[in-house]
This record gives sequence, C-alpha cells and structure tokens, in this order.
Amino acid sequence: MPASGRMKTRILIDDRQSTVIQAPFPKPWNRSYPVSINWSLWQELSASQRDLLFLHYVCWLTSVQLLKPELYQGVAAVGIVGTIFELFQADAVGILAAGGLTAIAAMQVWRRNTGTQAKLDADEAAIRVAQRRGYSERDAARHLLEALETVPKIEGRGGMTYTELLRAQSLRTVLGTASSPPPTRIRTQ
Repeated sequence: MPASGRMKTRILIDDRQSTVIQAPFPKPWNRSYPVSINWSLWQELSASQRDLLFLHYVCWLTSVQLLKPELYQGVAAVGIVGTIFELFQADAVGILAAGGLTAIAAMQVWRRNTGTQAKLDADEAAIRVAQRRGYSERDAARHLLEALETVPKIEGRGGMTYTELLRAQSLRTVLGTASSPPPTRIRTQ
C-alpha cells in the first residue's frame, strides 16, 4: 500500500457483500476511507491479483480530491454563493441560473473523480506502486488484468462492465497485446 494510503484506508471484512472488493466514494470530511472485502471471494484470487486489485482501490481513494481548488470546484463554489444570493433576492431566474451552474460544475467534479479516466489513472498509479514493491511493469499489469477478468466470474456476473473493459484494453496496451489504448474521447467519459 502506498504510504499516503496507510493512514487513510480502513479495511473491513464483510462476507455478506456480493462483490469481491468495494470502496464507497470518499467523503472529504472522513479521516479514513473504508475498503470492504468479501473474504471468501477474495481468497479465490491469487496473492498477486489481490495485491494489484487492492492497490488499485487505494490509489483511487487517495487520488480523489473534492476540495482541491481547480476550475470546476471554483465554479461550483461561485454557483453556490450565487444561488444563496439569488435566494435572498427572491429572483427565480437567477436561482435557476446559479443553481444550474452549480449542478453542472458539481457533475463535472463528480465525473472527474469517478469516471473512466479516474479508474485508468488509478490503474497506472497501482502499477507504479507495485513496481516499488518489486513487481515489473509487465507483471503488475498482467496481474491486474487477470484480476479484472477473474472478478466478474467470481461474483457471478455475466461479464465485465464497460469501464472494466476499457481498463482491460489499457492494461493490454501496457502488456503489448493490444494495438492501441482506448481513445481519449472514450477515456474521459
């Protein structure tokens, strides 16, 4: 686990959940972020697959930054202030405009932290952390790809989700078995 994730991540064992591993969206006011693991399903993965899958979730949790001052966070803050101002003015059109601006900016912040690109970035970060732990880049990518392909079978799902398929294609590119990574237009959705 990366050093930045040791103090922030709390591991919970929950054999009632239907997924192998899950982590709810981290709230900025929480000091630690729970990662729930179904131990019986978790044991069906190899140790290397467990390592890389866990690293992916920790890297994703530590990369989410809702309160980092960036463009959309600033627009959302201005929109909230504008909505409150317009509420005091009792201006319906102003409330709708400022509220709409807030909603659009908040949606962009949400998409940036939970979208496909965030998951792909977490995969890359997990591979970098695994390299510091002694894995080669190819081995780390291979184990993460195997975990991605094995988890739907273990969970009894019909197949991989859209995001998992894009992640698998990106990992195959690292391995050299895919001709090209997912297009940039698709990565940012």
